[in-house]
Amino acid sequence: MKITGDQQLIKKMNKTIVLDTIRQRQPLSRADISAAIGLNKATVSSLVSELIDSQLVTEIGPGESSGGRKPTLLLFNRSAGYAVGIDIRVNDLLAVLVDLEGHVLLEKTVALADFTPDHVVEQIRKTIRQFSKKLPESPYGIVGIGIGVPGLVDDKSRVVSAPNLDWNQVDLYDPLASELGTNLHIDNEANAGAIGEKLYGAGREAQNLIYLSIGIGIGSGIIVGGELYRGTSNFSGEVGHMTVAENGPLCRCGNRGCWETLASEKALLDRAAKLWNDSHPDLEEIIRLARDGEPRAVQLLNEIGAQLGVGLANLVNILNPELIVIGNRLSLAGDLLQDAMLRTIENRSLSYHRKKSGVAFANLGIRSTALGAASMPITMFLSEPDPVPAQEGNTPAGI
Repeated sequence: MKITGDQQLIKKMNKTIVLDTIRQRQPLSRADISAAIGLNKATVSSLVSELIDSQLVTEIGPGESSGGRKPTLLLFNRSAGYAVGIDIRVNDLLAVLVDLEGHVLLEKTVALADFTPDHVVEQIRKTIRQFSKKLPESPYGIVGIGIGVPGLVDDKSRVVSAPNLDWNQVDLYDPLASELGTNLHIDNEANAGAIGEKLYGAGREAQNLIYLSIGIGIGSGIIVGGELYRGTSNFSGEVGHMTVAENGPLCRCGNRGCWETLASEKALLDRAAKLWNDSHPDLEEIIRLARDGEPRAVQLLNEIGAQLGVGLANLVNILNPELIVIGNRLSLAGDLLQDAMLRTIENRSLSYHRKKSGVAFANLGIRSTALGAASMPITMFLSEPDPVPAQEGNTPAGI
């Protein structure tokens, strides 16, 4: 009997649902899947057989019997393929190779003395080639690449503006897709960080959260109802330009008293340059000094923590999110910032809202964006439950 287009679509949707159920609830049996999603056992059994044939699902042996024959349990094969996540930062790029459940297998940091798009693209290509040479054996190889960029990215993956990189209207997609394949996703780094913390980090249990990427500037990604919010709210992007001090320092945007002039990594380093006249310690050195009790370092981090709390109190009062996650490099100093930050939030936020909003530092640290970026091609790959196996020894597009 000929299968119609509608029937093929329904079958594809059902197979995706079955695969997602196995991923979320593993280990479980065919009968468990049938009961969970409402498909009859014969249909589930047929779809599971196809998923086993495609090596996305494996059988691991018998489970507990409820009176009859012991059921065979199923697992999602997280090693069927791998994805690359890349976080383009102001001084370097961080790349990770992960399995289909986001576990990091390889990690590499590449210094960037040259920030021109052509150079950055070439460094991305080189990094992926290096990962490919060390790739564990798998049926699908590298299934895709995700990239986080510190700037505004449009819905066609074009970088509209990345001020800290001096980029305007930059196309990363076409030169990379021509060699790395079309399962390539480019997004704002804070959006990717929000996804990373939601899937793998501090936000796993939260349905509504704000992720703050605090590095040279302060960007935000927002999760609403468990999904990334892409609306036009002033808080879905450059939240660092929220005014928190009327007569504060002049910001690169032309205004005074923007949050990032007082609470970003750049603000911390600018203050450190004044405190240490003959040297310019970096963030890691300041953290080390503070842990050793060096008074200037302790004072500096307390000041930054208090300014961080001012903006956080505003977000709590205005948006009342379930959770705010602080990520990127400033999260490395989380334990040293926390006391001053929490005191300020306590003093400046409304108790009604404060009781409903939590604040946490990123569980993934500086990996949030790279892991969130890697999840994007994984999601696309798994939404097509009949993937084509990779050619032996090849990267996505055979470079």
